[in-house]
Amino acid sequence: MNILNLGGVGSPQQDSRSTPGPALCARKGCRAGATWQLLWNNPRIHTPERRKVWLACEEHREWLEEYLKTRALWKETQPFKVVEAPSNEAG
Repeated sequence: MNILNLGGVGSPQQDSRSTPGPALCARKGCRAGATWQLLWNNPRIHTPERRKVWLACEEHREWLEEYLKTRALWKETQPFKVVEAPSNEAG
């Protein structure tokens, strides 16, 4: 399995000019909403304090976490909460 094939939020297929969609699980082929964020870094290329984030649904949290752990990249898992953007309504 290739890390680049996991897809999800921030994948190259997304057009950066489009409006952001829902936060989706990073597991390849999964379109479920994210409920977890997996924080990780690659010590060979990142500074120790840097954290990259993969989002995960409940079903794939453990799978993605194990994937990162077996490669010594995983740092921690935290609940993911969607923050609504303020509306642009004139009032």
